[in-house]
Amino acid sequence: MTDDIYTFKVLRYDAKEPEKEAAFSSYRVRVIPGLTVLTVLLRIRDELDGTLAFRSSCRAATCGSCAMVINGKPGLACRTQVAPFESRTIVLEPLPNFEIIRDLVVDMAPFWNMYERISPYLIRHSPAPEKEIIQSPEDRKRIDQFVNCILCACCYGACEVMRREPDYVGPAAFAKLQRFMLDSRDERPDRFLESVNNGQGLWGCDTLLRCIDACPKEVRPTDAIVGLRKSLVKYRIKRAFGMDGHED
Repeated sequence: MTDDIYTFKVLRYDAKEPEKEAAFSSYRVRVIPGLTVLTVLLRIRDELDGTLAFRSSCRAATCGSCAMVINGKPGLACRTQVAPFESRTIVLEPLPNFEIIRDLVVDMAPFWNMYERISPYLIRHSPAPEKEIIQSPEDRKRIDQFVNCILCACCYGACEVMRREPDYVGPAAFAKLQRFMLDSRDERPDRFLESVNNGQGLWGCDTLLRCIDACPKEVRPTDAIVGLRKSLVKYRIKRAFGMDGHED
């Protein structure tokens, strides 16, 4: 039967050989129901072309390392099944807005640099308790949406702002910032938002919702950006009227 034969077109490029232009390599693979894009890539690498480069780890949609563009849309190769695609041709490309290292592997350094800017950890000023800090179910529910982020960078690759402003903080970092701003255990002051009160920060987002469409974990980074903007405006109003207590 030929209806289970798929053609996988993978964009190939090696930054160590810049004189060679990026080009697609095609591989014909028999696919059975249940096979994911990552499974096929592993088979191509093991059986057809050992030079193919891509990232993968958990195979369970929790590490985010296998993010790539699949038929024009950012997604996780490990959770994307091949059979449901109507087309028998699957095009695989590296995430946009990144420098390509080799084939489907991109340089994630700018992504991690922006992530580091928002101090992605609990900030405490109170004395450390003898035991864990108790968090109510209600408090936990406030951050559930943003805790789901696995830092796959699909949103970063889909973001139109990144194309024109490489120094934009980015949707994933803002989702994580909101995660900590809403955390009942975090004690960073509202003035922390002043560090992203600029065109490369909270006001750079065009709210096109591309990041929401791209996110494989339904984090909805735009919700975080809107929420952070509201928090920043409230803080600025309180400060203007001298209602910010000891914030300054």
